[in-house]
Amino acid sequence: MNILWAPWRMEYIENADEYDGCIFCEKPKEDRDEENLIVYRGKTAFVMMNRYPYNNGHLMVVPYQHTDELNALSREQKIELFDLLILSKEKLIKVMKPQGFNIGMNIGRIAGAGIVDHLHFHIVPRWSGDTNFMPIVGHTKVVSEGLVETLKKLRKAFQNSS
Repeated sequence: MNILWAPWRMEYIENADEYDGCIFCEKPKEDRDEENLIVYRGKTAFVMMNRYPYNNGHLMVVPYQHTDELNALSREQKIELFDLLILSKEKLIKVMKPQGFNIGMNIGRIAGAGIVDHLHFHIVPRWSGDTNFMPIVGHTKVVSEGLVETLKKLRKAFQNSS
């Protein structure tokens, strides 16, 4: 029997209910972007990799403002969120060469939001054949590249945007 090891997933499963804070508020305040998987910082929002990705290159675009309501954001914040979604998609195309994307948000626990109190957009690159039997049979998602390697490639691509 072959065993696939996905340590980042178990960490999330074991600690999901124990964390009281908001990573989307706390991580940008720290001066550890690489460790925190922050790819790019804008004026009102930032881009970070998902530590528990659905697929390689899974990014999140997040406003600095802590809110779960889109209508609580200023026009400037909404514009920058959308601009960062577009920029992220462009950089993922350049670096990861996906064949498609899922882009959206999960608002509320019932809709699948893991972090309910701080809205954020997901950008998930997709490739033909990226869904296979493993998530169904083995309850394991195969991610073909480590987070650090993907982070380095994406940060380099985003640096050319400043």
